[in-house]
Amino acid sequence: MIRVVVADDQPLVRAGLTTLLNAEADIEVVGVAEDGLRAVELARTLRPDVVCMDIRMPGQDGITATRELCGPDVADPIPVLVLTTFDIDDYVFAALEAGASGFLLKDSEPATLIAATRSVAGGNGTLDDALTKRVIKELVSRRRSAPVIADRATALLTPRELEILLQLAQGLSNEQIAQALVLEVTTVKSHLARITTKLGVQSRLQAAVWAYQNRIVEIPD
Repeated sequence: MIRVVVADDQPLVRAGLTTLLNAEADIEVVGVAEDGLRAVELARTLRPDVVCMDIRMPGQDGITATRELCGPDVADPIPVLVLTTFDIDDYVFAALEAGASGFLLKDSEPATLIAATRSVAGGNGTLDDALTKRVIKELVSRRRSAPVIADRATALLTPRELEILLQLAQGLSNEQIAQALVLEVTTVKSHLARITTKLGVQSRLQAAVWAYQNRIVEIPD
């Protein structure tokens, strides 16, 4: 069962998300929060598989709450899926840099939200398709790692880990990577855990961004 905390300052949105997610046999909303402070409190107490986090909330915003739950300095991060009505680049960048595993617009189809919740719970990041290319391009231009050379990856990662990182950067799921490289899914997950640790990132989505920042793969046209 995928356990979820829903955080949004609008009662109707909280109720709608809760109803939508609870309708799935494998998902249970275990807590709801009206602001970032309550979201952090509930998440740390309940240890859900995913926090569905709104960005703009009173008291403490969703970006700050996300950073507290899964930022770079968090030893035991809780995955966050950021949901917002605002298609604004700065929000997307801030959410991903705060450690979010995914970003989705609230006007996405219900099936997309459910799939994204499952994806984040399974350790797979998700990003709204309409935002992916421009987000990667902007993140890369804003925060290039130094030195920006492919040799950084070969110095940090084993050949197999680098191979998996390349597949990850192309947007493949764990299952697709396993099929492409003729590996068990559990083996792929183990490699990904080591990759994120070595790169100092919190999610597979951030690992993919790292690959673009370091020019391990080319930015999509």
